[in-house]
Amino acid sequence: MSRSRRCSPQTLRLLGVLLQEPQAWRHGYGLSRVTGLKAGTVYPLLRRLGERGLLESRWEASPQPGRPMRQGHRLTAAGIIFVRSQQARTEATP
Repeated sequence: MSRSRRCSPQTLRLLGVLLQEPQAWRHGYGLSRVTGLKAGTVYPLLRRLGERGLLESRWEASPQPGRPMRQGHRLTAAGIIFVRSQQARTEATP
């Protein structure tokens, strides 16, 4: 029997921010600032969510010349469904 694990509060916070604009490409630094989570929390979460197929990522040129490329992230269709199910599950739990 497979048991579904609940997301951590940090993961739910990150996913909630991504769900606000699911088609927008978001960068780790901006997500860290909006969620209040440290980079050491945000970047591993982004990697794991991407590995699970809940996020898609792409490299983008920096808008500032001479700066390194940045990686943008956004929810996949499966990610949107997952976030909504997790939010419903959290709201249903007393």
